[in-house]
Amino acid sequence: MITGGRKLTSTALGLQLCCLRYRLKSSSAILDTLPIPESIRETVKTSIVEEASKSKSSIWSDYNKNNHQSNGGGKQLTNNGEHNGAYVSGHASFPQRNTVTIDHEITPGIFEDDDPLNDWNLNDKTKYWPDLPPGVSMSDPFLLSKVEINSLAQTIREDLLGTDHPVLNKAAAYFFDSDDNGGKKVRPMMVILLSRALAEHVRPSHDLPENGTPSVWSSPFPWQRSDLPKAQRRLAEISELIHTASLFHDDVIDEAETRRGKTAVHQVFGNKMAILAGDYLLARASISLARLRQVDVVESMSTIIEHLVRGEVMQMKGSSDDGEEESRLTYYLRKNYFKTGSLMSNSCRSTALLGNYPQDLVDLSYRYGKHIGMAFQLVDDILDYEGSVATMGKSALSDLKAGLATAPVLFALQQAHEEADTSSSHLLQTMIDRKFSQPGDLDETVNMVYASKGIERTKELAQTHAELAMNAVLQLNQSEYRDALVHLAYKVVDRTR
Repeated sequence: MITGGRKLTSTALGLQLCCLRYRLKSSSAILDTLPIPESIRETVKTSIVEEASKSKSSIWSDYNKNNHQSNGGGKQLTNNGEHNGAYVSGHASFPQRNTVTIDHEITPGIFEDDDPLNDWNLNDKTKYWPDLPPGVSMSDPFLLSKVEINSLAQTIREDLLGTDHPVLNKAAAYFFDSDDNGGKKVRPMMVILLSRALAEHVRPSHDLPENGTPSVWSSPFPWQRSDLPKAQRRLAEISELIHTASLFHDDVIDEAETRRGKTAVHQVFGNKMAILAGDYLLARASISLARLRQVDVVESMSTIIEHLVRGEVMQMKGSSDDGEEESRLTYYLRKNYFKTGSLMSNSCRSTALLGNYPQDLVDLSYRYGKHIGMAFQLVDDILDYEGSVATMGKSALSDLKAGLATAPVLFALQQAHEEADTSSSHLLQTMIDRKFSQPGDLDETVNMVYASKGIERTKELAQTHAELAMNAVLQLNQSEYRDALVHLAYKVVDRTR
């Protein structure tokens, strides 16, 4: 095709047609009939995915870079221009705020530039496992949070959802059904337990309701917002809304058949309605987040949604070839952070920000959530080989069937490289590259994983991250809620579903 005397490349032609379609929305039906060769469509799609999957792509980095360059003092800024209170030996301290612009980062540490995500603790060894750290009492996280967790689905369904469209409403509430709450609710549980553990760190056991029954929610300190218990509860609900929305979208992309032991949403309502329902949950989470009226929390939680997209693009790409010589395994672990770890780390960070705690407590909260998230996904990788619909809520080997090379496969490949087993290394790498699409690839890969230490090394790395989570939260003063968080880290690894 010749335009202005120049011959367009296939990529340029595809992009020109995309721009034309955008500019002429009313004519989209006609444009859709244009004979665009499939090869051009694939070239455009591949180019976009290649660029978006790069860790330093301008798609993701320009905004973050501008934020850091324009952030002068780097002090914690919260609550839309009000003073930022923080406790100092039990008393309020109110430092003056800097003048801000729309390009200022609200709180240091929100973006991943402050956590470069380049150390995945691959060479670390566990210190306590299979034992718990010394001095930790028996404190059941599920029992302590049971009342709040059991009512979570009901309050989400009744207070946060509800549309004029009956089918959309039913799809959005699919996993918040009163008869089947589904899921482990680990994310809101972390918010609930951490909220109280942080309060206990400042002043132990300061909240005893009049009826003498301890409450999971503590009364706010004078330097905290007066509605803190309600805000913390809402943050727990928001974390579950975002997580559930991501499941709706993931299941459409992966063409999953089941989720949480039920038929996947898109199998019941169709792909379009499932995607709309996921979008609706994200919209409701965003509205609820804005109503917290705390901009550092809004910024932290909003970052999760960007990370979910980045993680999904990286998963579509499969591996890195952006010139940074990033190994398949570290690329995969960074993708896991974006898809799983970010929601947990930023939910925990937001818990500390919401309570207006000092930066050291914000940082340890982030680390706890990050390492729990990494451990959680690594154990999911193991259970994909060992689980079933009855235990996992989805079929075994679902990741392999979707063409995904997870940690056990990548550790098996790494072992083949280390042992100079060129035949096994070449075969496994070839099957990974073609996404296990040829007959016999699945069986061959499973056999190679079981013949290696792939599952064992994945479990060891999960245990390492669980211990790192424990070490973070052990910096808090001892309380049953702190110890419940330690037990939760242990249970995330030592689980069968």
